[in-house]
This record gives sequence, structure tokens and C-alpha cells, in this order.
Amino acid sequence: MDSTTLFLYLIAVAAVMVTPGPTMLLALSNGATRPMRVAACGIAGAALADLILIGAVGCGLGAVLQASEHLFTAIKWLGAAYLFYLAVSMWRAPTRELVATSDATSASGRAAFLRALFVALSNPKTILFTSAFVPQFVHADKPVAIQYVILAVIAALMDIVMMAIYAFGGRHAVRTLSARAVQWINRGCAGMLAFLAVGLSLYRRSDLR
Repeated sequence: MDSTTLFLYLIAVAAVMVTPGPTMLLALSNGATRPMRVAACGIAGAALADLILIGAVGCGLGAVLQASEHLFTAIKWLGAAYLFYLAVSMWRAPTRELVATSDATSASGRAAFLRALFVALSNPKTILFTSAFVPQFVHADKPVAIQYVILAVIAALMDIVMMAIYAFGGRHAVRTLSARAVQWINRGCAGMLAFLAVGLSLYRRSDLR
């Protein structure tokens, strides 16, 4: 894989990630309402999802999802329902002090990791988009597997950087704003997650064609 292709891929991935999606909103909310260790666990979960998704696309999952109406519908409604559940939970959650015992932080970290991982993996729109987007940067005349590995690692690293920016933004907000303002930041994220849940429920496979 040549440097020009990698540079174009880097620019394209950055452009795609500028728009805040569910995992970015989770990173912002975690940064504002939980310790940074918990936010880092959520970021790790989303980054692992990037690796899994691009690996799955390389193995043909995108084509399977595109061909199977039942599988697509099942994943779509599962993802939409989970996003809406998270939105309701975030809206109702009180603002928490960024102080916790190590055991509580560890448990919350595991929950944040699994939450971000599941949100990313249960979005068929992301899978279909990735299956249409990533292969454009793969050269068929060169070893395909190693190219997918490289592209997956780049996407994961870019995602980590972007989510870290969101998380630190939330952390800065909690230090400079009142508890009430931070709560409304959390509720704003909840509202956007609910909006994304509705959008996902209305999404059709043909929208990407």
C-alpha cells in the first residue's frame, strides 16, 4: 500500500469522523460525568469495534448484510432500541461527582467499554458504509489481508484521537461549568442519541446505493 493511498484514506476517515456519532457522544458524556479512566475504557471499546468491523468487512460481512433483509432488519432494530435505551438512561441520570472508589471505577469502566463496543457493532448503517468505503483503498494486486489490517489500525487510532478530544472537552466542561450545565450537556447528548436511534430505525439498505 503506497503512501498516497494511506494519506487519502487518513483524510477521508478524518472527514467521516468529524460528524459526531453515537460513540463520540458517549465519549463526550463519559468525559463530562465520569472519571477519565471510565471514558478511556469507552474509547477502547469503540476502537476495538473499528478493528472488528473492518476485519468483518474484509471477510465479507458487509455483502452478507446487504443480501439478507432479515439480518439487516434485526440488527437495525436492535441497534436503534439500544441507542434509545442509552438516551433515556443518560437523560434521567443525575450528574455525578468525578470521584469514585477504584472498584466502582473498574466496574463502570467495564460497562463503558461494553456499551461503546455494542453501540458500534449494532449499527448496520456503519457496517454497510464501511463495506462500501474501505475496499476503495484496497489494491487487489497486493496482499489484501495486510491492507485491511493497516486500514483498520489507522481507523481505530483516528477514532481514539477524535473520541479523546470529545472526552477531554466534556472533562473541561465539568471543571468550568456548573453541575446544572453539565447535566444539560449530558441531556443534549441523550437527545442526539435518541435522534440517531430514530434515524437508524428509518434507515434502509438502499439508502447507501
